[in-house]
Amino acid sequence: MLRGFATISLWADDLEAAKDWHAELLGVQPYFSVPGPDGRAGYYEFRAGDYEHELGLIDARFRPGGPAAAPGGAIMYWHVDDLDAAVARLLAMGAREHEKITERGAGTGFATASVVDPFGNVLGVMSNPHYLEILAKAAPV
Repeated sequence: MLRGFATISLWADDLEAAKDWHAELLGVQPYFSVPGPDGRAGYYEFRAGDYEHELGLIDARFRPGGPAAAPGGAIMYWHVDDLDAAVARLLAMGAREHEKITERGAGTGFATASVVDPFGNVLGVMSNPHYLEILAKAAPV
């Protein structure tokens, strides 16, 4: 039934600032945008990572149930090659620590951390040996 990560959506009160912040983080501009009913941008979408997963930024005025009081929900973890460097960069870009770098099973190579971006969304990053195994299998021979 579940085939894999397709799109993750994040909400932002200041959509233009969120677009610029994520463009700097990802090193690319959004490839797709949709205006809201008033003509102002309502949605931006980026392609990111080895499999060009979709990261959607949505104006918070369209958030189901209204504005969130605090970060919450599921945490999407992105594999990074250097966890310490990734966390340091995110913090330098104005994110705040949500969960410090935590080893997940002694000697397994799995470790996670999360931050809250300047727009109130939780962003997870991790070292994930399984991701690297799958990536190696998908690499052209």
